Amino acid sequence: MSAPSDNMPIATAIARPKPLLLRHLPYFIFAAILVALAAAVPFDGYIHNILMQAVTFAIAVFGLSVVLGLCGQINLAQAAFFGIGAYAVGIGTSDYQISYWLCLVGGCAMALLAGALLGMSTLRLGGHYLAMVTISFQQIVTLIMINTIWLTHGPDGVSNIGRPWLFQSSQSYLAFCVAALALVGYAVWKLPDTPLGRSMRAVRDNELAAGVNGIDVFRTKVSAFALSAVLGGLAGGLFAGGFAYVSPDQFAFADSIQFLTMSLLGGVASPIGSAIGTGLLILIPEWLRFLKSVPGLYLAIYGLSVILIIRFMPDGIWGFVSSGLTRLRAKVKTPPATATLQLKPATVGGDIVLEVTGLAKYFGGLKAVDGVDIQVKRGGVHALIGPNGSGKTTTLNVLSGLYKATSGKIVLDGTDITNMPPHLRTAAGLGRTFQNIRLFRSMTALENVEIGAERPGNTLIKQGGGDALTERAMEALTFVGLGSRANELISSFSYGHQRLIEIARALAANPTLLLLDEPAAGLNSTEKLELHELLKRIAAQGLTILIIDHDMTLVSEAAQHITVLNFGRRIADGESMAVLRHPDVVSAYLGTE
Repeated sequence: MSAPSDNMPIATAIARPKPLLLRHLPYFIFAAILVALAAAVPFDGYIHNILMQAVTFAIAVFGLSVVLGLCGQINLAQAAFFGIGAYAVGIGTSDYQISYWLCLVGGCAMALLAGALLGMSTLRLGGHYLAMVTISFQQIVTLIMINTIWLTHGPDGVSNIGRPWLFQSSQSYLAFCVAALALVGYAVWKLPDTPLGRSMRAVRDNELAAGVNGIDVFRTKVSAFALSAVLGGLAGGLFAGGFAYVSPDQFAFADSIQFLTMSLLGGVASPIGSAIGTGLLILIPEWLRFLKSVPGLYLAIYGLSVILIIRFMPDGIWGFVSSGLTRLRAKVKTPPATATLQLKPATVGGDIVLEVTGLAKYFGGLKAVDGVDIQVKRGGVHALIGPNGSGKTTTLNVLSGLYKATSGKIVLDGTDITNMPPHLRTAAGLGRTFQNIRLFRSMTALENVEIGAERPGNTLIKQGGGDALTERAMEALTFVGLGSRANELISSFSYGHQRLIEIARALAANPTLLLLDEPAAGLNSTEKLELHELLKRIAAQGLTILIIDHDMTLVSEAAQHITVLNFGRRIADGESMAVLRHPDVVSAYLGTE
């Protein structure tokens, strides 16, 4: 865990990426071939309809890859957004002779607005409550389509739907839809590597950790829901133009379940999986058409096929394949960055980095924290200790915004953060690790640390974009001794190494104050010695640390100042050795005769 030399250049191991078009040239060539085939090969009407359905459904299922696969939020109303886009194009072109393009954009906008509003009003619920609300929304939209006859034509549906003049023929319109599928699929494919995509993945894996790493969890969820809705609306608009007829029974709750099944079957976390699942669920019934003469047999085989795939490939077909590819990529070691991690915490608040005054947190009649005052001086290690149940972790949770203070004031580097949510406290310069490790389990070590480095306000990665982000994350991993394993998934690391990755993630953000909650918990004696050396190297760069730990050897050797809590109240505060010999502290830990 020794620090690398200061005078060596940034790792050449992080290869400079090729231009975007060159990197993904095979994808664009393949997409161009598909578009050309759709435009040139004469399909009969039946095959054409199957292809049109598969293409448009796949775009709608891409939306579930975003909201469910990336962000982990349940959406059982995708058919409703699909229907909004379809009816916008249908009614606009048929009844009002509005341009197809305006209707398509309008349908996407309406779906986006509906998705955002639904998300903002319900996403704080989560879990099965969210599922129930989306089901209710789906049913409401279906009832509106059926009963607002003056607008939607009711059960009769809308016919004679127009197409853009450039794509009047069925052949050319199919080619247009395939091109749209390719572009949308590419965007969804690259989304996980964008700041928004990384935020979604973090929220899916661990909302609590995402918040304290600077991610606005609620806004990220709403964005995912809105993107899913707009893709549903786009798919519906293309569907309406392709079939020239829409009716309410095409956008019912059963269709939302079908979209969800397609997504799960192929692999919800990837657009490739969504395309595979969509194709299979549309093609399997066609392959089994010869069995329809035997009552019930067709449905039994169809259902059994879906159950077997989901049972033995719980991550979907593409998820099963991609997990193997991920293991192969992990074997390609990423050499560590050779530049020393630089910590340049802000210094705008004077000698006191953290000033806590009269802090209290009550849970009903339980006073977990009761009128605590803490002053943490800049550039040192300050320990917060106390017996089990003394209120230490509750104090850290209030400081980082996970709990709302009952009363009191928290000032970080001159900024009052008392009423800020967690992500804004992180932006203000607060970093944190957890007693129970909270890493993003589906990501590699490098991806975990990149999320920390990406916090708002981190001036050390302001320039350079993605390259600077990756370099910063590599420097942090190298600083804790794990740079050579950057490409490995979190599950491959030992417990002690996972602790180091969590610390690296916090350091990459260049915080002003680092909160360490029981960093030595679960470590063996050798790992504790390495942790002590790591804390020394962190403090040597001027970063202020507030640490909670039960290991008194670590606390006494690392901390210059100690605050002691007991039953939620401060009982001692001062220089380390004097506090540890204080009678009240000895009594709190050892009891009295």
